[in-house]
Amino acid sequence: MSGDLLVVRDLVKHFPVRGGVFGRAVASVRAVDGVSFSIPRGATLSLVGESGSGKTTTGRLVLRLVEPTSGEVSFDGTDVLRADRGTLRALRKRMQIIFQDPYASLNPRMTVGGMLGEILRVHRLARGAAVAARVAELLDLVGLPGAAADRYPHEFSGGQRQRVGIARALAVEPEFIIADEPVSALDVSIQAQILNLLKDLQERLGLTYLFISHDLAVVRHISTHVAVMYLGRIVETAPAADLFAAPVHPYTKALLAAAPVPDPAARRDRLVLAGDVPSPINPPSGCPFHPRCPDVRPECPRTAQRLADTGSGHFAACAVHAPERH
Repeated sequence: MSGDLLVVRDLVKHFPVRGGVFGRAVASVRAVDGVSFSIPRGATLSLVGESGSGKTTTGRLVLRLVEPTSGEVSFDGTDVLRADRGTLRALRKRMQIIFQDPYASLNPRMTVGGMLGEILRVHRLARGAAVAARVAELLDLVGLPGAAADRYPHEFSGGQRQRVGIARALAVEPEFIIADEPVSALDVSIQAQILNLLKDLQERLGLTYLFISHDLAVVRHISTHVAVMYLGRIVETAPAADLFAAPVHPYTKALLAAAPVPDPAARRDRLVLAGDVPSPINPPSGCPFHPRCPDVRPECPRTAQRLADTGSGHFAACAVHAPERH
């Protein structure tokens, strides 16, 4: 659709598992196994799921930080996966990422001003005295004082370092940002500040987000749309309000039931899943969730369900809600 900034179709990434004397590929890890989604301009799509579900790998595939096995990624009409070096360099200015651990992603030997200034010079966005002025502007944009430009990463708190990471992503004036667990390493009190900053920046700069998280409370706060991943596949996707009000897939219901409620008097049914997440090296046949599903049906181990519209743009890959076949 013309309103979609990012369109992903049938994205696949299988990592080889090597063994034996000659290091031959003996199996593959199906990290991402046929993921499709789109993000309208100015929207926030959140990818949620347990650790190992393929969320982070999906984000890196979109930016071509990891090369996919197959699939399609289109950004504003440009084929990202077939882009040559020059085209990809231009795209990188429009597509940026905020990493989970701000300390690990910042150069400990450079001041904040040095890091941001280097980005501006490399991409020819400022030169001379204009570099310092732009650095000060970026720091102010993320709520840091101008004096922060002369400090090193270890001199900041975790929340301040993440603000530096956000400033770095904004330095090239992108349209689209992947936020990979941007608040999971922060204290709860600081998480809200960073989330509010991201929402404010989105409104002021017209940004589009792919937000990756396992925390449903965080996702509820920032998302316009949500896609739930399990074992490399999207099993449910819907507008955020619809998904939280009426989840369809049993896995989504289990995730929501496990999320803590900030009310000690609140009562609700608990849904405890049996077993552990299967290995992506040897995923279950049919629906990958069927060994743990409380609503499993005879056809579930035999037939892999595709996402089907359950109403009002709410899609789920579940035999219980699959359309009747005639």
